[in-house]
Amino acid sequence: MSSATDLAFALELADEADAISLPRFRTPDLRVERKADGTPVTDADLAVERALRDTIRTARPGHAVAGEEEGGDEGVARWIVDPIDGTKNFVRGVPIWATLIAHERDGQIRCGVVSAPALGHRWWAAAGEGAWRDGASIRVSTVPRVTGASVSAAHGRDLAALESAAWHTRALGDFWQHMLVAEGSVDAAVDAHLAPWDYAALIPIVEEAGGRISGLDGGAPQSRGQVVTSNGLLHDELLSLLRTR
Repeated sequence: MSSATDLAFALELADEADAISLPRFRTPDLRVERKADGTPVTDADLAVERALRDTIRTARPGHAVAGEEEGGDEGVARWIVDPIDGTKNFVRGVPIWATLIAHERDGQIRCGVVSAPALGHRWWAAAGEGAWRDGASIRVSTVPRVTGASVSAAHGRDLAALESAAWHTRALGDFWQHMLVAEGSVDAAVDAHLAPWDYAALIPIVEEAGGRISGLDGGAPQSRGQVVTSNGLLHDELLSLLRTR
């Protein structure tokens, strides 16, 4: 199947996810538990992932699924799902949370969707098809140096390392900072140690918008490593600053 066909299916999955998650947002009966690593999981996280797994199993038999809550399998064709990225925000009524959906084929991420219904926005991209927010084409900024850049970072140590070097620094966090990079509002973003479902959907969106996404070593993002996105122009300079912090 083509990347465009896979993207159309990913957008349908996002519709299904939003229909489950948004009605549970800011509800008094939201059920919250703690996982083994101490992070929260809600009934909405679990319901979204289960629903998407069922839909993928029916519509794309033979495709593997990897998800934050139920783990996953390897496969030539694989869907990578974070049912709610930003669960702590979801629990506290902060609208910065999203469902992340990516499709991987032969080891390459071919399309990605980030759907944030409480913010009223959705971003998506497929290989060779450009990057979009709410139906409008998006593009990264053209700021060439860190000294003129607006940078977001998830860790205090990264913020401290960049505060004196960048024009503006903030901790915006989660998927949102990377989508702001893709649409050109922020020039670079530095994240925490992430799992594949945290960053897979970001890859095509940032790259199709003209940006760059990598680990701290400049290579492809790796599981449990930090992830950096930028407009591409200042990426190497930013990595150098982070490596010498």
